[in-house]
Amino acid sequence: MNKPSAMTDAGAPTNWFSRLAHPGVFLSWSRDWIIPLIATTAILFAIGLWYAFFNSPPDYQMGETVRIMYIHVPNAWLSQMVYALMAVSAIGTLVWRHPMADVSMKAAAPLGAAFTAVALFTGALWGRPTWGTFWEWDGRMTSTLVLFLMYLGIVALWRTFEGQPRGARIIAVFTLVGALNIPIIKFSVDWWNTLHQPSIIKADGLSMPASLYTPLLIMTLAFTALFFTLHMVGMRTEILRHRANNLERRHVSAQNRGTSGTGT
Repeated sequence: MNKPSAMTDAGAPTNWFSRLAHPGVFLSWSRDWIIPLIATTAILFAIGLWYAFFNSPPDYQMGETVRIMYIHVPNAWLSQMVYALMAVSAIGTLVWRHPMADVSMKAAAPLGAAFTAVALFTGALWGRPTWGTFWEWDGRMTSTLVLFLMYLGIVALWRTFEGQPRGARIIAVFTLVGALNIPIIKFSVDWWNTLHQPSIIKADGLSMPASLYTPLLIMTLAFTALFFTLHMVGMRTEILRHRANNLERRHVSAQNRGTSGTGT
């Protein structure tokens, strides 16, 4: 008796891991999540912006400048979270040769670069009235700048290795090496003397009142939802782009064979 195959007669995978690795299955189920994710993101931003601008007080030290925090902190959080996601995807590429891991890495890289750029820019705006300077080469600022450069390097590598099977594995190795920078960013304020504020969540509770923490939390959720929405759309776009390129190559190949056959 023949052993059951991982694929059905129609070509769709049956076991859960194979289904996760199948781009067609991803396109099928992710299509239904796009609209709910967009709606959730819009609602969270509407609530978060209302809290941030109309229902939270100015800080007793920073005044109205504190409102920059509602943009800066979520983007700083995402700059690290996105890279952590890319590192997990890199493991999927190197260990299991998971095709969707490649797609996840490639779709996440430009988003991570954008969030890191916003974090650096808003951090500079926040630093000028708070510290008296737009930039200070302290541990967290410098390591975040290094993270931004790594994102740009990964985006450039994806363009360089476009269409080359070995490219994803090379980029995965580079991504995992760069992941060493994430704990440096996280703990830099504890390891070195720095102008940057420490974490607002401590063992003994929050270091800010609920009136400031509430809009910060909602805006963090909003930006996180925005990332997952854009990431899913980016993954779908990458799969469809890859399919379109394959169809184009097959069409060109068929035309060349037809021309060659006519010529002989």
